[in-house]
Formats: sequence, C-alpha cells, structure tokens
Amino acid sequence: MTNKQNFFERISDRITYWTGSASAFTIAVGIIIIWGISGPIFNYSDTWQLVINTGTTIITFLMVFLIQKTQNKDSKAIQLKLNELLAASRHASNRMVDIEDLSEAELDILHKYYAKLSDVAEKEEDIHHSHSIDSAKKNSEEKLTDKPRLAKNN
Repeated sequence: MTNKQNFFERISDRITYWTGSASAFTIAVGIIIIWGISGPIFNYSDTWQLVINTGTTIITFLMVFLIQKTQNKDSKAIQLKLNELLAASRHASNRMVDIEDLSEAELDILHKYYAKLSDVAEKEEDIHHSHSIDSAKKNSEEKLTDKPRLAKNN
C-alpha cells in the first residue's frame, strides 16, 4: 500500500469511528435545533431551507461511501475468520473456504443442501456427529456402490 492509500485509510477509519460516536450525534442534533430555531429569523426562506437540504445531501452522499468501505472491511474480516474456523475444523469441508465468490444461484443451491443436512442432523441422536459436503459425498458414493450388491440380494 502506498503512503497516499495509508493516509486515506487512516483518515476514513478515524472519520468512521467519530461519526459513530455520541458526540457526532449530539452535534448533528444541535445543528438541526439551531437550524430550526433560526427559521423565524430568516422568515423560513428558500435559502434557509436550501442550507439544510444541501448540507444533509452532501453529508449523506459522503457517508454512503464511508459506510460501504466499512462494510467491505468488516465483511472481509468475518470471511477470513470463518475461513480460519473451517480450515481448523477436522470435520468441516475445506470446499467452503472462499464460497463468497460463488454466484447467488450457486449459494442458493448450497443453502438448500445445508437445510437438508440440518434436517438429517436433527434426527441424529449424537449431536457431535458431523455432516459436511465431503461426508455427504462419501455417503452417496457408498450408497451407489451398495446398490448393485443390494439388487443381487433382493
């Protein structure tokens, strides 16, 4: 990262921290109260209204980008933590690492699959029994190899 990027990263982090504080909220409420009280002084003119409209529009516009930056950073951190948990778990499927790059349709398919796994897990007596994509694939393969054998026995 260049010094310019580090500078903007530090500034945006500080602004994000400050805008989420009680002080920032108090200042915003104070500005609105002062604006409201000053209405009669300026005869509720178009300029008086324009001041608050322009100010809030500019602040909202900038905050959208700041919120998105913070959301992206938080999301990335959560994904990394989840990836670490998946990688560290003996029973978890490593195929789940980086699934955030899948399409919405692919994620929906995985969601349906895990909903079915949840149903299976609820029927298990042992709450520590693992159900993952890899274990399901292994079970499916065992069923396929057992089919010819079961057909011979019937």
